[in-house]
Amino acid sequence: MLIDIHAHLWEGKFEENKREILKACEYYDIDRVYISSLGGQYPTEEEISLLNLETYRFMCEAQGRIGGFCYLNPRHSGCIDVLKKGIEDYGMSGMKLWIATYCDDPRVYPLIEKCIDYQIPIIVHAFHKAVGQLDCESLGVHVANLASKYPEAKIIMAHLGANCYREIKCIKNLKNVSVDISGSIFRRDDIDYTKKQIGAERILFGSDLPGASFLVNYGQIEEADLSPDEKTLIMYKNALDLLERSHSHENS
Repeated sequence: MLIDIHAHLWEGKFEENKREILKACEYYDIDRVYISSLGGQYPTEEEISLLNLETYRFMCEAQGRIGGFCYLNPRHSGCIDVLKKGIEDYGMSGMKLWIATYCDDPRVYPLIEKCIDYQIPIIVHAFHKAVGQLDCESLGVHVANLASKYPEAKIIMAHLGANCYREIKCIKNLKNVSVDISGSIFRRDDIDYTKKQIGAERILFGSDLPGASFLVNYGQIEEADLSPDEKTLIMYKNALDLLERSHSHENS
């Protein structure tokens, strides 16, 4: 079994992105892909509504193959209602935070509390750049602040924070934080380092499709210093554990 926890539809390229993701599913035998739809850095309420609707449509079109994460802009006064619609009406499995605010911004707190109530995970874009850091682009320290405040929350720090040697240290002792390997900017050594720091039980497979190389990410896991059982954890078991509530909801 193989679960890809991190992929996207991009505004203006919805149909093209759908075709690429489904083609990857068939070619690489991916059982399930979890997506969020993204657009501008500071999306309006109308844009958020459109993006989540496109995620839901893809879930319906490829039922059983595609799961969704509800994308939110915490700056909006009605973001709790957006989350409620995504989870209760659309059947999404978690919440996505991108770069509209830092993940530890107080405006995020009510959303995290609602996710705890729903028992759903939160994927946080965290990406350290040597140059060109975006405004409100979360880093490991922001994820750590959030996880420390809400130890009940199930948080996924995406992309290994883009610099695992810097960012993993921030969340090493926070057991409620997992990481995904989405993106193709890593080497197998980064996987080895991350496993030594936090264990295979807190690593999730993700591709960042479309645009990123699924095969590169898959190969990094295959080549890393991992036992067969550890590879199984990363490829799907850890995701199933985090999404247990969502799967129970889908099958109820």
